[in-house]
Amino acid sequence: MNPYQQYQQNSVMSASPAELTLMLYSGGVRFIRQSIDCIENREVENAHNAIVKAQEIYNHLTETLDKEIAISNQFGSLYDFILRQLMQANAQKDAALLREVLTLAEELRDTWQEAMRQANKQTRAG
Repeated sequence: MNPYQQYQQNSVMSASPAELTLMLYSGGVRFIRQSIDCIENREVENAHNAIVKAQEIYNHLTETLDKEIAISNQFGSLYDFILRQLMQANAQKDAALLREVLTLAEELRDTWQEAMRQANKQTRAG
């Protein structure tokens, strides 16, 4: 394992659940962006692979929702929508559809990141 891979593994292993969720959201954004670039460059196989990686992230997020928490249903619906859009974009190799999903994925990531900041402020203040 090279030093970068070791660093990545250590980052994941030492991350809090909130940080892991942020990493997943960031990965989803990264893979959606990659898939858009690949479609625009007519790299069909690479686009497919990037979309599948994004789908795996949103499947994982869906599977790890705590069904006891009321807001989980809303997140589940949102993840389901993203997954359906990713599947359709993959079938059609539709960069415009991916851009729409990217906007949603970025908003999720940014909102989660802001929620983490607010929670950290409250923890420090309390």
